[in-house]
Amino acid sequence: MTTRIMWFRRDLRLADNPALLAAAEADEVVPLFVVDPRLWGTSGAPRRAYLARSLDALRERTGLVVRRGDPAEEVVRAARAAGAESVHAAADTGVYGRERDGRVERALADAGVPLVRTGSPYAVAPGRVRKPDGSPYRVYSPFYRAWRQVGWHAPAGSPRDVRWVRPLEDQGVPDVPDLGATHLPPAGEEAARRRWRAFRDERLHGYAGTRNRPDLSGTSRLSVHLKYGELHPRTVLADLGDDEGEGAESYRKELAWRDFYADVLWEEPRTAREAYRPEMARMRQDEAGALLDAWRAGRTGFPFVDAGMRQLLTEGWVHNRVRMVVASFLCKDLHLDWRLGARHFMQHLVDGDLASNNHGWQWVAGTGTDAAPYFRVFNPVTQGRQHDPDGDYVRRYVEELRDVPGGAVHEPWTLPGGLPTGYPERVVDHGEERKEALRRYQEVAG
Repeated sequence: MTTRIMWFRRDLRLADNPALLAAAEADEVVPLFVVDPRLWGTSGAPRRAYLARSLDALRERTGLVVRRGDPAEEVVRAARAAGAESVHAAADTGVYGRERDGRVERALADAGVPLVRTGSPYAVAPGRVRKPDGSPYRVYSPFYRAWRQVGWHAPAGSPRDVRWVRPLEDQGVPDVPDLGATHLPPAGEEAARRRWRAFRDERLHGYAGTRNRPDLSGTSRLSVHLKYGELHPRTVLADLGDDEGEGAESYRKELAWRDFYADVLWEEPRTAREAYRPEMARMRQDEAGALLDAWRAGRTGFPFVDAGMRQLLTEGWVHNRVRMVVASFLCKDLHLDWRLGARHFMQHLVDGDLASNNHGWQWVAGTGTDAAPYFRVFNPVTQGRQHDPDGDYVRRYVEELRDVPGGAVHEPWTLPGGLPTGYPERVVDHGEERKEALRRYQEVAG
C-alpha cells in the first residue's frame, strides 16, 4: 500500500485540483490542513469563521485531518505517522507562503519525504507572464493582453474512489470569535459552484453594464471562493470559453487583475508593506486620530462612503466600486497612509487577499502600478449619484438616511429640514481636500 498526503491550503476543493490528482495516484491519501498560528492569529474574525466553515464542508467529503501548529512540524508528523512517500500541495506564491514552504520542504527532506508542488491558485501562475525582454509588467493593460496570449490549462479532472485515511487525531480549528452582526455567505466547494452557476446563467450577460452598480446584484461575489480555492479561476475561464461578449470579457479582465497583483507581489515581495513606487513614500501624511475612527465606523458624513464602510462591518465584503471610493476618501480626503486602510480591510474582509487588497489600495493611493495616479481623486457625491442613482445602496446600510427619498440621499446636508437625526456632519470639505491632495502628490511626483 502506498500513501501520500494532500496538504490543503488555498485549494479547499476536490474538483479541478491537480495537486490532489497527483496525491490520489497512491492507494491511500491523507487529507491534511494545518492551522498555522502565524496566519490564524493575524486573520480577522470573518476570515477565521469562514475558513472554519469551509474546512467543515471539506471534512464532510474527505474526513479532513486538521492539525494546529508550525507546518514544518505538523506536516512532517503527519508524513511519519502515515508512512507517506510524498506530500502534495499547490504552490503558494505569497511572501510568507514561499518562506514557510521552504522550511517544510527542508524538514520533509530530512525525513526522506519530498514536497511536490503542482498547480497554483491562479489561472496563470506568477512569473509566467513577461515582456519580450523577460521583465515583469508594471501596468495592467499590457499584462492583460500578454496574459490572454499565454493562456491557461484546461480544468483538471476529479479523483475517483479515493481512499481517505486519518493517521492522526483531528484537532479542529481554534475557537472562532463571535462575529456579532457580520453575516457570512455559505462556504464550501458546492456553495462556490452554485454561486458561479447562478451568476453565469442569470447575470453574466449584463455584467459589463451592472458591475459598477452597488445598488444592484450585478457582481458574482466569487472573491471569497477564489480566495480559499473552493473554485479555481481555471474552471470559471473554461465556462466562459470563447465567449467574447461584453459581460464575459469584463469578467475575464477581473480575473486577470487577480493574477496581475499576484504577479506584482511575486516579483516585488516588499510591496506587501511598502509603496511600489518608492518616491511616493515621501508624501506628507496626517496623523491618524478621530478622522480615521469616523472612517472606520462609517460616520464621515458622506453617505456613499459611510454605506461602504458599514457594509464591510456587516457583510465582511464591499462592492469593488465602493472599495475604490472609500479608499480614495481615506488617502486623498483624509490624507492618511494607505496601509491603515489596507490593515482595516484585512481585519474585516471575508475575502481578504494580501496581493489583491494591498495592491488595490496602492492603485487608489497612487503609490502602486499606475502611470498618473494623483489625478484620480474620487468625488464621493458624484460617485454615489452615478453608481447608486436612486440611493438604494446607501439606504440599505445607513439607517439614519432610510427615509430620505431618491438621489437626495447622497447630499443630505441640502435637505430642507437639515440632516436627519443621528447622521453626522461632513468631516471634511471634499473640494478643499482634493486640492490639498494634488499639492502633496505633486511635491513628490513632480
